[in-house]
Amino acid sequence: MAIWSLLLQVASSIVALLIAPLALIRWRRERSASRAVGFFHPYTNDGGGGERVLWCAVKAIQEDYPTLDCYIYTGDLATSESLSARAFDRFGVKLVRFPKVVHLSRRKWIEDHMYPHFTMIGQSLGSVYLAWEALTKFTPQFYIDTSGYAFTYPLARFFGCKVICYTHYPTISSDMVSRVFHHNSMYNNNSLIAKSLWLSRCKVIYYTIFSWLYGMVGSCAHLVMVNSSWTRSHIENIWKMPERTKRVFPPCDTSCLQSLPLERSTHIPKFISVAQFRPEKAHTLQLEAFSLAIQRLDSGSPKPKLVFVGGCRNISDQERLNDLQNKSIELNMEEYVEFHRDISYSDLIQLLGSAVAGLHSMTDEHFGISVVEYMAAGAIPIAHNSAGPKMDIVLKEDGSSTGFLASDVEEYADAIVNVLGMSEKERIQIAEAARKRAQRFSEQRFYEDFKDAIQPILYCHDDQAN
Repeated sequence: MAIWSLLLQVASSIVALLIAPLALIRWRRERSASRAVGFFHPYTNDGGGGERVLWCAVKAIQEDYPTLDCYIYTGDLATSESLSARAFDRFGVKLVRFPKVVHLSRRKWIEDHMYPHFTMIGQSLGSVYLAWEALTKFTPQFYIDTSGYAFTYPLARFFGCKVICYTHYPTISSDMVSRVFHHNSMYNNNSLIAKSLWLSRCKVIYYTIFSWLYGMVGSCAHLVMVNSSWTRSHIENIWKMPERTKRVFPPCDTSCLQSLPLERSTHIPKFISVAQFRPEKAHTLQLEAFSLAIQRLDSGSPKPKLVFVGGCRNISDQERLNDLQNKSIELNMEEYVEFHRDISYSDLIQLLGSAVAGLHSMTDEHFGISVVEYMAAGAIPIAHNSAGPKMDIVLKEDGSSTGFLASDVEEYADAIVNVLGMSEKERIQIAEAARKRAQRFSEQRFYEDFKDAIQPILYCHDDQAN
């Protein structure tokens, strides 16, 4: 009964979203859009790779299109000055001038806790509602989504905007459907559904319908930038517009990190894990693997330390961090683990510069900026054997290994023990190869590729301005 009630609620929301704002949309379309760029990025304090893309994209446009104002649509209580300061303090990105801010009051409608069931469609419809608020408050000539809310694209086009998106990962993919079909339990497919044939079939149907809708709204973008080969293959398969899809690797701070010395203290070998405290990042796997690795070490071996570094977007993330801390106590790992939340960029560089290796464990991570940061900093990556790390990042450089790929606790523990057993010469050889490969993903490369991609869309602005 509860499911039918929820379906009725979702259907009602769709009707309301399609019918109620039509008069307003037509009225807005009659008005000329402001000659500006609006960045739809509801969370500007998440501290992840998506936020770095936002600020580098803002800077790129400010450099090449000085007459275009940049507006940030955000639900955070932030000012132009504080956002500019955050871009520099957290990511080392110095903006040309302060961006303007459009505050959003309805951000709660895109949070997952609002939709305990049918979360994807709920958040997608919620994003349309939030974008409606954004575009009625300010309508730019160019609408750039840097957070992956594809269902907002038709609305932005109705408002007369040119729609550009930077897609970090597809909201739905064939891999997700396959996991449900084969009854694999994961963070986005709980064990109750995985164990039920009937519920799994229903979810496959739900995913199939959502995938069709996702392809329809995604195709409304005038330009699509994707961050990896894995993401590009899925987006081209679903949105079906390869001619408008460009691969632009995300900006990674390789220049600053590459200046760090490769020599590291091995008195207490440090492993670092840089990721937001989100469920898909699989921090618990890292902790369990590290615990297993310590059990395998000889009694005379130096005891390593695992340093978790990440940001919390909301209460749920903070609860996950608390659970991880409790798990470390349960495993008797307190003396081997450190936790750092929402640290400054300078502190992050210092921690990366002291690490012999870096852990990454997200399945099908679209790209993996943290993996590149490890490599640039001289920390050997131990990354999940899938998607971005497997297809683009942890590949051989000039015939030399650049790190390790793993899939489960045993394989991660083996890789950790392997790193700890290396001679200094062997570790530095791998670190040098990894650092060289990391140059392919520099901020400078992002600026060049990003500017080349948007130029055909934004060139008309220069013609009009002149």
